[in-house]
Amino acid sequence: MTQEPLTHTVKEDDAGNRLDRLLAKAFPALSRTRLKALIESGAVCSGERTITDASYRVKPGETLTTLVPEAAPATVVAQDIPLDIRYEDDDLLVVDKPAGMVVHPAPGNPDRTLVNALLAHCGSSLSGIGGVRRPGIVHRIDKDTSGLLVVAKNDAAHAGLAAQFEQHTIDREYIAVAWGIPAPGAGTIEGNIGRNPKNRKKMAVVPPPRGKTATTHFEVTRRLGLNASVLRCRLETGRTHQIRVHCAHIGHSIVGDPLYGGRNPGRRARLTPDCAAAVRLFSRQALHAHVIGFDHPVSGEKIHLVSELPNDIKFLIDTFSATVA
Repeated sequence: MTQEPLTHTVKEDDAGNRLDRLLAKAFPALSRTRLKALIESGAVCSGERTITDASYRVKPGETLTTLVPEAAPATVVAQDIPLDIRYEDDDLLVVDKPAGMVVHPAPGNPDRTLVNALLAHCGSSLSGIGGVRRPGIVHRIDKDTSGLLVVAKNDAAHAGLAAQFEQHTIDREYIAVAWGIPAPGAGTIEGNIGRNPKNRKKMAVVPPPRGKTATTHFEVTRRLGLNASVLRCRLETGRTHQIRVHCAHIGHSIVGDPLYGGRNPGRRARLTPDCAAAVRLFSRQALHAHVIGFDHPVSGEKIHLVSELPNDIKFLIDTFSATVA
């Protein structure tokens, strides 16, 4: 089944442009990648002639017709899982993800993910990403990291958000509880991040040209005695496990981090029995996606959202704070 054909007549000023670029300009709701796929599949015609070359140079006065099929149903099953939606409109939504929820189905986590929940929540409001009726996951946060995540509902929103992430104009701020107190109390951590050559399940700071450039800005916002501190971390880039890897790299790994915490820094700290118990019972890295801000990719509206710390991190901070004279 197809939607109503999209038609566009080439103006004099557009003569000689590439077909895919012209159509992307004429139909901004469709990404250039999606349009290229449609062209190559034979969905674009000029009169009676089918054009399958995305680099075809258009001619003034010719009328281009594009047949866009209905978005195919997602292969991932929709599951009715409660979500904390902080913002939603026809183009996107922002969800406050709880710790323990995986973003996307993968081996070991085939269902009960954020994507499963979003398919059930959004239903027919999803117009399709790349021709498939699914939510557009523009960025991810780790399973055991809580906080804000923006999701696209259509190609236009997906392309617009992806461009902002690529240009590093998305405001992303995290709150972390780290071992020790970084000195100085504010700064920038820079170091390429790539796969750890000794453990492929981990990332690591690696020398160029290996890995991808990564920059994290941090500030100590609260000292928790001599043993730990609360950090505000702002991402300039968004690499896998970036904050966790960078904090461990400067010797201040995140409390509870099972991958990058080393040989349990808490054992070396002089913890009170209450603090030791709180750390022992804390079952994840103490990291929370606290702020997200961006320009709405369709309306241009400034979106700025804040998620308060979840109770488990609050309890951890309060327990450490109680020991400070």
